[in-house]
Amino acid sequence: MKDSHAVVIAGGGPTGLMLAGELALARVDVAIVERRERQELAGSRAGGLHARTIEVLDQRGVADRFLARGQVAQVAAFAGSLDISDLPTRHNYGLALRQHHIERILADWVGELAVPIYRGREVTGFAQDATGVDIALSDRRTLRARFVVGCDGGRSVIRKTAGIDFVGWAPSTSYLIAEVEMTDEPAWGIRRSERGTHALGKVEDAKLVAVVLQEPHVGHGEPTLAEVRDALVAAYGTDFGAHRATWLSRFSDAARQASSYRNGRVLLAGDAAHVHSPVGGQGLNTGVQDAMNLGWKLAQVVHGTSPDRLLDTYHAERHPVAARVLRTTLALTALHRGDERSKALHESVAELLRMNEPRKRYGAMMSGLDIHYDLGAGHPLLGRRMPDLDLVTDAGPLRVFTLLHDARPVLIHFGGAFDAFDVTPWADRVRQIDARYDGAWELPVLGVVAAPTAVLVRPDGHVAWVGEGTDHGLRDALATWFGSPML
Repeated sequence: MKDSHAVVIAGGGPTGLMLAGELALARVDVAIVERRERQELAGSRAGGLHARTIEVLDQRGVADRFLARGQVAQVAAFAGSLDISDLPTRHNYGLALRQHHIERILADWVGELAVPIYRGREVTGFAQDATGVDIALSDRRTLRARFVVGCDGGRSVIRKTAGIDFVGWAPSTSYLIAEVEMTDEPAWGIRRSERGTHALGKVEDAKLVAVVLQEPHVGHGEPTLAEVRDALVAAYGTDFGAHRATWLSRFSDAARQASSYRNGRVLLAGDAAHVHSPVGGQGLNTGVQDAMNLGWKLAQVVHGTSPDRLLDTYHAERHPVAARVLRTTLALTALHRGDERSKALHESVAELLRMNEPRKRYGAMMSGLDIHYDLGAGHPLLGRRMPDLDLVTDAGPLRVFTLLHDARPVLIHFGGAFDAFDVTPWADRVRQIDARYDGAWELPVLGVVAAPTAVLVRPDGHVAWVGEGTDHGLRDALATWFGSPML
């Protein structure tokens, strides 16, 4: 007999772990298939979390775990660092924290939620039918699931087997990346020249040096230590006595995106759905936010509270976000080529971003604070992240994000003509709360907006409906996002 689950996630990296946590909170039977025997990662990989990602972790009550391990810093950057400390968010900063720590913290959280992980195995293929998906594993076991989600990286087996096109731009440049020991003191920091952009930095292990070297031509395949030494000599005139590499890799500025994030019972998230240059630190953050958008929707379809078409809103909302990320990383690649033309452009853009309005706009974009899902015309809050306001309630002070810890939607009343509106038909799905807030309602980029009389906040923290003195449209919003009312 096949092992079965409601949802099987291929890949136990940050995106897969976040999605598993979301589904587990919604009491969905979910399992992860992960090729690694242990939650260990070669090399440093991604280097931190942006403000919006910290916010979504705060919405689940786990942000403090990451903040305790990392270093708060201004990590948003475009043509230089972008200070977001004056943006209207509780987390007006980023977090310097290596991916292996991020994964470990997420894995611990998922473990507390009792999500099973099939370790040391890979998905080799699948076949879907009208009721589910048969998933073949590398150990010849077969799993049965109602849905499968590919969080298995840029070379995703799930995406390829589903026949989903991966379209975009081929690489124009590539980089060697390594962690090596060096005999001599290296030239720390970033170096830009006609030969490209290079960087040498410290790793947590004091014996190791993180090396990033732009190659003169697009490289292919797994690099060698000899290639790293030759590239160091070409860029710095010496290899600093580089020896014993603990990690070697290569990345490029290729930018590709899945043409669809869904094919029937198969969905994609994270790098399986979009790949791009790591410049700007967007990849891991975009993947975690994919998971936040998908998790509650998939849970509602699994439980039968929402129709299957709710899953189509995942592509509709997240595909444009990643498309913008791809365009942004293409622009950043052009800014950092190192030749005189690119340097001139870099200097001009840097000068522009020292002005307040452009700095705030690009800071909000790079940190994810300006993400807006198109939910139609209406109040500026509609489709945007709900601010983490300090509310006053009959039970005492309460933060908005605290209301989202259990991944359920919440309707917050701030007073108005519809206070007596009965949402009993959705009482099993939507929490109601009466609150007061007397401060200004301020959004990144947009600034101060009119105070609403009520807001309907989705589990991912985005506003699904705004009351402006009446309950007009509330029933439609409740039905659209949280299913038909109970009879």
